[in-house]
Amino acid sequence: MQEKSQECRVPVRGAESREKLCSGKEFGFLRVDRRLELVAQGLVQADVTSYGALQIMMTIDVSATQEHQKNSSRFSWTKDDKHFDLSDARIIASNNSGTFKIPNEGHISHYQGKYRCYASNKLGVAMSEEIEFIVPSVPKFPKEKIEPLDVEEGDPIVLPCNPPKGLPPLHIYWMNIELEHIEQDERVYMSQKGDLYFANVEEKDSRNDYCCFAAFPRLRTIVQKMPMKLTVNSLKHANDSSSPTEISSNANLIKQRKPRLLLPPPESGSESSVTILRGDTLLLECFAEGLPTPQVEWEKMGDDLPKGRETKENYGKTLKIENIAYQDKGNYRCTANNFLGTASHDFHVIVEEPPRWTKKPESGVYSTGSSGILLCEAEGEPQPTIKWRVNGFPIDNHLFAGDVVFPREISFTNLHPNHTAVYQCEASNVHGTILANVNIDVVDVIPLIQTKDEENYATVIGYSAFLHCEYFASPEAVVTWQRMDEAQPLEGGRYHIHENGTLQILGTTEEDAGSYSCWVENAIGKTAVIANLDIRNATKLRVSPKNPRVPKLHLLELHCESKCDSHLKPSLKLSWSKNGEDFEINSTEDGRIVIDGAKLTISNVTLEDQGVYSCLAQTALDSIAEVTHVTVLDVPDPPGDLRLSERQNRSVRLSWEAGDDHNSNISEYIVEFEGNREEPGRWEELTRIQGKESTVLLRLAPYVRYQFRVTAVNEVGKGLPSQPSDYHETPPAVIDGAKLTISNVTLEDQGVYSCLAQTALDSIAEVTHVTVLDVPDPPGDLRLSERQNRSVRLSWEAGDDHNSNISEYIVEFEGNREEPGRWEELTRIQGKESTVLLRLAPYVRYQFRVTAVNEVGKGLPSQPSDYHETPPAAPEKNPQNIRVQASQPKEMIIKWEPLKSMEQNGPGLEYRVTWKPQGAPVEWEEETVTNHTLRVMTPTVYAPYDVQVQAINQLGSGPEPQSVVLYSGEDYPDSAPMVHSVDVINSTLVKVTWSKIPKDRVHGHLKGYQINWWKTKSLLDGRTHPKEVNILRFSGQRNYGMVPSLDAFSEFHLTVLAYNSKGAGPESDPYIFQTPEGVPEKPTFLKVIKVDKDTATLSWERPMKLNGNLTGYLLQYQIINGTDEIGELNEINITTPSKSTWHLSNLSATTKYKFYLRACTSKGCGKPVTEETATSGEGSKGIRKISEGVNLTQKIHPVEVFEPGAEHIVRLMTKNWGDNDSIFQDVIETRGREYAGLYDDISTQGWFIGLMCAVALLTLILLTVCFVKRNKGGKYSVKEKEDLHPDPEVQSVKDETFGEYSDSDEKPLKGSLRSLNRAMQPTESADSLVQYGEGDHGLFNEDGSFIGAYTGSKEKGSVESNGSSTATFPLRA
Repeated sequence: MQEKSQECRVPVRGAESREKLCSGKEFGFLRVDRRLELVAQGLVQADVTSYGALQIMMTIDVSATQEHQKNSSRFSWTKDDKHFDLSDARIIASNNSGTFKIPNEGHISHYQGKYRCYASNKLGVAMSEEIEFIVPSVPKFPKEKIEPLDVEEGDPIVLPCNPPKGLPPLHIYWMNIELEHIEQDERVYMSQKGDLYFANVEEKDSRNDYCCFAAFPRLRTIVQKMPMKLTVNSLKHANDSSSPTEISSNANLIKQRKPRLLLPPPESGSESSVTILRGDTLLLECFAEGLPTPQVEWEKMGDDLPKGRETKENYGKTLKIENIAYQDKGNYRCTANNFLGTASHDFHVIVEEPPRWTKKPESGVYSTGSSGILLCEAEGEPQPTIKWRVNGFPIDNHLFAGDVVFPREISFTNLHPNHTAVYQCEASNVHGTILANVNIDVVDVIPLIQTKDEENYATVIGYSAFLHCEYFASPEAVVTWQRMDEAQPLEGGRYHIHENGTLQILGTTEEDAGSYSCWVENAIGKTAVIANLDIRNATKLRVSPKNPRVPKLHLLELHCESKCDSHLKPSLKLSWSKNGEDFEINSTEDGRIVIDGAKLTISNVTLEDQGVYSCLAQTALDSIAEVTHVTVLDVPDPPGDLRLSERQNRSVRLSWEAGDDHNSNISEYIVEFEGNREEPGRWEELTRIQGKESTVLLRLAPYVRYQFRVTAVNEVGKGLPSQPSDYHETPPAVIDGAKLTISNVTLEDQGVYSCLAQTALDSIAEVTHVTVLDVPDPPGDLRLSERQNRSVRLSWEAGDDHNSNISEYIVEFEGNREEPGRWEELTRIQGKESTVLLRLAPYVRYQFRVTAVNEVGKGLPSQPSDYHETPPAAPEKNPQNIRVQASQPKEMIIKWEPLKSMEQNGPGLEYRVTWKPQGAPVEWEEETVTNHTLRVMTPTVYAPYDVQVQAINQLGSGPEPQSVVLYSGEDYPDSAPMVHSVDVINSTLVKVTWSKIPKDRVHGHLKGYQINWWKTKSLLDGRTHPKEVNILRFSGQRNYGMVPSLDAFSEFHLTVLAYNSKGAGPESDPYIFQTPEGVPEKPTFLKVIKVDKDTATLSWERPMKLNGNLTGYLLQYQIINGTDEIGELNEINITTPSKSTWHLSNLSATTKYKFYLRACTSKGCGKPVTEETATSGEGSKGIRKISEGVNLTQKIHPVEVFEPGAEHIVRLMTKNWGDNDSIFQDVIETRGREYAGLYDDISTQGWFIGLMCAVALLTLILLTVCFVKRNKGGKYSVKEKEDLHPDPEVQSVKDETFGEYSDSDEKPLKGSLRSLNRAMQPTESADSLVQYGEGDHGLFNEDGSFIGAYTGSKEKGSVESNGSSTATFPLRA
């Protein structure tokens, strides 16, 4: 073993169960930090310390009051409970001590084991706790070949780490070869054991350098596991032409699945136990695979998680609870969920604890023949076992007559000197061991007084005196005190003798001075000492002035007058402090504060000098302090936050926030304004208001640009003015000859207006009285009288009504304990009244205000009245809206709306909840709670209960409550339906019939039945299909349902289960069925690869889904040379399924054709793929090549050829069914001509270009006519295009309902003019399926959203046509 890697580990197995690492280059020490008492006179200490790994030293140090005791001590060691020989040549032992060294010479691991040291002398043997010495090895990962992992996108995967064992702590990291950390998130998680979990892999997770690193910091070692390679394959059936986003979406839909727990491992079942030590940190982890990535939630069953100590880490996958206590034990549940389902695991947490002392044994000295009890009690979980030893040996072999040993005590009777020994009590459980050494010493001696004789004591009058008489005696002794001039022992309530012999005299007086004797007596003899007591006068103190109020910048002098006993004057000291902090004499800033003995002077007092000043007088025997409160006065601070409101032409309201009054109440505010146009900047006083106000309505003059400021005044003086307010400008009064105009009339505008007309010979005047109306002023002088428990009379003085009679008063109150400061309307009374008797509620501290109303409006409220508090009373109503919430079987969480504050009527509001089974002749069960919820466990699942909730408080109960019926918690159904039959409707639709489960097996409210189905193989090629379960739910009591969108010509398995509000029950046995052949999908593409004047060569690709055995193709084509020229439809049956090209001849030159190609099975032909081209003229050839990026997905199909004037329903559906996919349905009216095919613009046609070249020499008029012809003849409205090209995928179908989503088979268009598909065979019937659904509401949730979701992503089922005399018109690509 190399020296540089040599390590040692020392776990100390004791009360602290701690581990110590020793690492170094020279020595390693092991230390036991325990002092082992041998006797009262001596002490032994055993040490084991670790300093390094190259040499081990184990030591014992001894100290004693007598040197000969130390020299006579002997030391020994045991290893693994056997004597350890210190004479071994490889060990270096120190002389006269227990220290020994083990040099590290390659054999140090030989000394691993459990050690215990012993120290002994003639009075007994002390022993140490057991310690363990371990030499750890260097951890290494095993050499192994790790096979590459190959998974599909969306699959779960676990990368194991399996770190090697080593000295804790262990830290694990996952990094790549570049030492970059592997990112962890909700999807990726590293467990506590170091394994790396993926809930679902993504393509970006592919890498070949997943490395697990294990770090052992105490060994200064990091080891690496061999890199792992992970390859994530994209799903093969994702359409190659789709975008990456679409591929990922498709893949995710196909792989979607409900959560499944990987941590804890599935083999641990649905629950497991966890043991944790009290005070440690609890870590619980849960990780689930699934898609979408599951979210993890934690709860403690029947209780809340401990607040303040619990945290959720690693995106909720780890629950961490620090400082675990016993109350934290119980069941914890983690639940992983996504929208497809949930998975949960219960952890049963057990809290245990190493032993700890509750009654540690204590050493004792006893006399011969006496009795004694040695107690040793310890707590822990599991309960510790107690073992007793004497001098290191089991006590069973060292008992004397009369001794009795119990697990927690030793009882001694008739003690004798042979009992003198060191006793060990050892408490242990599975988590550790604690050891205590105690001394039992049996001696008989005359009392020995340890306090000196003729000791002098002094105290002051009123204080207690303590005269000491410390002693040692065996057997026990009796202590008495007496005055030297009296023969009787001291008696009375003022005298108290403590256990150590000290005499305490309470409340001493001058008469207590003198000499006292202390007598200590036992069976062997008695001893005495004398104590002298002197009584002094108590110190007295007075500070002046008392509680002064000093203006700022004045001089303050504080005087401390003291008087003390003349004997104590030399020791008298005076000191000053402020607010509990001492002054250092003359150390204040600038000498402003000066302390001259008993005098404290403060010059130029500031606000900071305010506080509590204390003078402390101290002598050798007593101390006394006296305080005075210094208050510093100053002018008020400027008001702040000036605001203007209620702006009018001749008035404005000014409000502000009061500044600090500096200990002197504000007496008034001075409001000034600036706005004199002749003297700008000059401030003039406008008004003064009382200091308790902070708002004023200012009356203004016209044609002034006002700015305001406010100054506060108190007894000290006038403060600084506030900052100026915003500007407020009043408009001028306008006189226009015979017209006087006043804008925004104010109350000051009221008066008598006179118009005077004067001429050279006479004059005349006419007057008019202008009355200005305004809202009333606030009522004043609110008074309360006739105070009763439930009523009070409120009276007030009416304010100015401003020329409009007051119509009513609104009385408001404030007193809601939950919303203090909120005013609520209490009543309204007629305006002629000024008093009202108010009816009140109990237990409210009311305050009232009154607002007057007139024809102008509502005035400002009055100042609040005095308080009126009504006494409490019993509640007058009970809670409403009683309901139940249940999350567990047999559980009822009863909830209700709590009473509002104004309804509680008194303190101590509680709710009495009573319940019993509905209609049962049993007693009501009852529980009282303070909140508005109660959890009740019932004996049965989903049983009705009568429940009552009554409000009670300290004054009584509310009215008799009404009963409501609530149901206990549901459980999962425990019975499965049986599938009776699966009737095949067509190649993509079946009807399933099953038996209902019995009502008593539902265990709750039956919400419906669920069908699960999955495709097992294709009947076309026999290939098996991976299991991808689809889900369809049918609500209510029904025994049948339709399953749509199946793959044709395939084998399926199907199960049925019942579900309630709790969840789904067990599935039925799988039912196997097969779907018949259907018509194929349209060919993947159709292209014209070569065209001449009378021939064309077509190429195509077989359909992606054949839906049966391909029998051939139907090729159709027709001329679409112009909007008025639609040629006859020609047909060619191609009976060779493997054919992928066709050569057409005998075509017309310079003609546009449209081609239709359908794939066919024995069930008929499917939808067509179309292409258009034009043949060339004489002498020209054309070859059309397929473009490289052919898009195989036809995403949009225009609607073609509806019957003119007919109405059709067009339903637009999402391609992949999913939650909340919208379905839109509308009715359109078709108009148009009987032609199909949609011209491109004529200007793109070859013949048109040739024609334009031929007439290039014509006049400008002819060219204009040609262009007009092109624009009118070659284009037609969008509506006509829609009429020409209907899309069969959005054609009308009868409204079908299939559980929670719908299906649509293709139907022929009504009224087609002629059959364009005469060779097609009729297919199976697709009659209306409304009878199998759930009516108009089957497609939607309660919120109106579409429900039709099932797990896995499936393309729309094949569309089949009805056999009919009319057929759909050929489709346009």
